[in-house]
Amino acid sequence: MNLLEEIAAKTVERVAEAKKAVPLEEMQKRAWDMVREEQDAGHPVPSPEEAAFFRAVYEGDLSFICEVKKASPSKGLIAPDFPYLSIAQEYERAGASAISVLTEPYWFQGENRYLQEIRQKVSVPILRKDFTVDEYMIYEAKVIGADAVLLICAILNEEQLTAYREIAESLGMTALVEAHDQEEVDRAAASGAHLIGVNNRDLRTFTVDIHNSIRYRQSVDPRIGFVSESGIRTAEDIAELAENHVNGVLIGETLMRAPDREAALRELMRGTGL
Repeated sequence: MNLLEEIAAKTVERVAEAKKAVPLEEMQKRAWDMVREEQDAGHPVPSPEEAAFFRAVYEGDLSFICEVKKASPSKGLIAPDFPYLSIAQEYERAGASAISVLTEPYWFQGENRYLQEIRQKVSVPILRKDFTVDEYMIYEAKVIGADAVLLICAILNEEQLTAYREIAESLGMTALVEAHDQEEVDRAAASGAHLIGVNNRDLRTFTVDIHNSIRYRQSVDPRIGFVSESGIRTAEDIAELAENHVNGVLIGETLMRAPDREAALRELMRGTGL
């Protein structure tokens, strides 16, 4: 079992425990109640192309999805001091298009409440960064305030990718479908994904190559949004990705370790010419 499979297996256990506290039917009801409240307030369920997270990533110049992350399996504890609300607000002030919040508790030391509280403090769309292994997690993501969920090709089959994407979109959210190689990129596109993310980190060796995103972008319909994830460190990286029609970048550790996150993000944005 590789690390990703290990995390997925632990997440299955986590969901089973969550269902004991709040059964699937109750979580579904809470999510659909939110949708109805939004509709009553004059906000109908958007099409996938009009959903807030998709638009934030796809429209305009290359977008920045900035990650609030305390730890990771490859780097261990990244932020011993973790003022997550301040971090999210710093990202928004510096011009982030969206924010990614880790909610996986064991390897990333995330919590649902981080996302819930950040939702109250920022206006940009939020991605719930977790290892979706059950439809329950999609309804839960809606309830805690997420605008998007992550679907990882390496831990989901074709039927799950399609079904989970459709559930997310029916709730007005975006599914960011993550791939690691060409076969997974093809699977993501075949599942009907409107937004594909390529993780530049090799799951076997943990080496990172941002040129993976550039290579795989060429095989994806330009009408599908495309996000480059992991290993993006410099304005020059940003410029190269922008030149190759990548729509967005997801950046975590580079910003989390920066002594001045706002300045670091603005420096990266220099690569877009902004």
